[in-house]
Amino acid sequence: MRGLINYVLGPLTFIGALNWGLIGIFGFDLVAWLFGAGTIASGIVYSVVGIAALAWLVLIFIDVPYRKER
Repeated sequence: MRGLINYVLGPLTFIGALNWGLIGIFGFDLVAWLFGAGTIASGIVYSVVGIAALAWLVLIFIDVPYRKER
């Protein structure tokens, strides 16, 4: 489960946070600039990033840390 969080959900969530930071600070929407505002591609990117953030949030709270058994 850690691999999914570290290699998939984490980077996608970071991309979403970066995009929101750019919107908030500079008024620049990176996803809309790359894929076009209101296009199907930008909608897919927003959806995937949103789902990744939600899944990351859920998994962070239910994931039990690895414990080494003796």
